[in-house]
Amino acid sequence: MGETVRVVIHALLIALVIRTFLFQPFNIPSGSMKDTLLVGDYLFVSKYAYGYSKYSLPFSPALFDGRIWGSEPKRGDVVVFRLPREPDVDYIKRVIGLPGDRIQVLGGVVHINGVAVKREKIDDFVEIEDGRETRTRRYRETLPNGVSYSTLDLYENGFYDNTPVYEVPQGHLFMMGDNRDNSTDSRVISQVGPIPMENLVGRAELLFFSIEEGERAWAFWRWPWSIRWSRLANIVR
Repeated sequence: MGETVRVVIHALLIALVIRTFLFQPFNIPSGSMKDTLLVGDYLFVSKYAYGYSKYSLPFSPALFDGRIWGSEPKRGDVVVFRLPREPDVDYIKRVIGLPGDRIQVLGGVVHINGVAVKREKIDDFVEIEDGRETRTRRYRETLPNGVSYSTLDLYENGFYDNTPVYEVPQGHLFMMGDNRDNSTDSRVISQVGPIPMENLVGRAELLFFSIEEGERAWAFWRWPWSIRWSRLANIVR
């Protein structure tokens, strides 16, 4: 009995160390990152990618300010972070602007420091719900550093398809969701705005599980039909 207790305690300590310093599981609760990430995706976030802040620790204790062994994210990274106004909730978006950048959206096209980001139309994103097919315009966006990914365009002249110029403060990042008309991100100054480096939790790395929207992950008897098998073990880009 004593040996079993020791094994359990050791296992819990190892799991705590891994979750705190190496990898944290995270699930996707909304469609703001479609089609890169879907509702029902489960992924691992690397905690060490950008160093450590109080948000790296369980319950976010205020033991220190800033980041330890910090490194700046690259443009295009998919990042989990905490909002300054809602520090208990995890958000996930893509890094579009770095400190000192000027970001603007004109006609749905992102401009970085006055230069339009390359954007080309690709095949529509298709979803089937209750037997009905829904098609959404999809574009391939390529950032100045060569990072390429797809974005969705739900509406012509959406609310944030034309914005003022946002200047990214030092020590902050400008985040945007890939589902551009269905993402509350740094374009919404009153709710999100630029994100302090201290608020980063980690970088999205690997999809380890994915289940159809509306299904329950614990309903293992439905897995043969409910798991999105083609998404398992995909690298997040």
